[in-house]
Amino acid sequence: MKTKKYFGTDGIRGRVGEGKINPEFVLKLGWAAGRVLCNGSSGKVLIGKDTRISGYLFEAALEAGLVAAGMDIRLLGPMPTPGIAYLTRTLHASAGIVISASHNPYYDNGIKFFSAAGTKLPDDVEKAIEAEFEKPMVTVDSAKLGKAERVEDASGRYIEFCKSTVPHSLDLSGLKVVVDCANGATYHVAPPVLEELGADVVVIGAEPDGFNINKDIGSTHPEALQQAVLQHHADLGIALDGDGDRLVMVDHTGAIVDGDGILYIIARSRLAQPNGLQGPVVGTTMSNLGLELALKELGVELQRTDVGDRYILAALDANKWTLGGEPSGHIICRDRTSTGDGIVAALQVLASMVMGESSLRDLSMGMQRLPQILVNVDLGKADPKAIMENEQVKKSVKSAEKTLNKDGRVLLRPSGTEPLIRVMVEGKDAPLVTQLANEIADIVRTVTR
Repeated sequence: MKTKKYFGTDGIRGRVGEGKINPEFVLKLGWAAGRVLCNGSSGKVLIGKDTRISGYLFEAALEAGLVAAGMDIRLLGPMPTPGIAYLTRTLHASAGIVISASHNPYYDNGIKFFSAAGTKLPDDVEKAIEAEFEKPMVTVDSAKLGKAERVEDASGRYIEFCKSTVPHSLDLSGLKVVVDCANGATYHVAPPVLEELGADVVVIGAEPDGFNINKDIGSTHPEALQQAVLQHHADLGIALDGDGDRLVMVDHTGAIVDGDGILYIIARSRLAQPNGLQGPVVGTTMSNLGLELALKELGVELQRTDVGDRYILAALDANKWTLGGEPSGHIICRDRTSTGDGIVAALQVLASMVMGESSLRDLSMGMQRLPQILVNVDLGKADPKAIMENEQVKKSVKSAEKTLNKDGRVLLRPSGTEPLIRVMVEGKDAPLVTQLANEIADIVRTVTR
């Protein structure tokens, strides 16, 4: 099977001005996508972005390329990634395009696509776009050029959708919530969603300037949220990432509830509802063993996939299951949305709190995280495949697995975005887990030299 040249597991991403993330490439990518998506006829494509400074640049480049291919454009401005997926469906567009590097720093950016159904593009469509990209760029006749319009009520539409994912009767009055928007795309969406449902909302990370997205704030830096929850004596905190598809929560004591904990809470709540949970919960190879054991106590299986929300979605869709996610906070409520959605997932947890008259801390106590150590080993120029097949490395993994017996797991995997091997060990004995992870990492370092 032919591998893709440009598209990764989550679109195309990199440092602005380097590699593929430059205006010339993005212009032609827009043209190639337009040629494939319109398939010889006119069509409509939505373009949304997060708040990083380079969004203006790539928005203009994509617009020009798509218009040159004869596609009409609807500009959404700053919008969360899941909001773009939702609007792609409801505005009956041929596709949606997101300009974002998610949780990365401002100097990175990326392009990812949604199909007309609001899901990631199938591999064959991405390959068709890459094939078209290799052809000379030709502009359609002037009479067939596309037009561009701005969707003025994009955020309002998405706010109403988010609220529709919980019972109409849900009233958050009496709950004090700190929401951290990571200075990203949810800055004008998440606060009003919570306020309109009645919560007393304290907002941080909602002053984007193009450069401060994800900077020491948001789901990848929850320390700011922990401090704010304690400072304001809040009931809980919600941390989103730069494009709004990740969620980490903080309880009233300042303790973090990550994606695994959130999955557990939603799964338990769904079990109490008629037909609320269909099939197993889908996690990844990185999901904590504590989640698997806690779900088992509820009579629910944890089905693991490779790391990446693309694989979780594929498992959910193929089996008509309803819930999946990653420890990082990508939570997919497939009965509510077509992709990972931080705001929607947070609302499901809030609904569980109100309906069960429980605190976030109480709801999360049913799942006890096992100690899990992740060590990243820099590969330099070493071949990750060769490292994974190295006999010394494999022997060290088997030895660690034998030591842990059935009380833990060992996982080695190459990073999909960096020259790293990730060594993960988890088990019941924290010092032993740390020791084994470091021993394996040392072996990996030795064979990379």
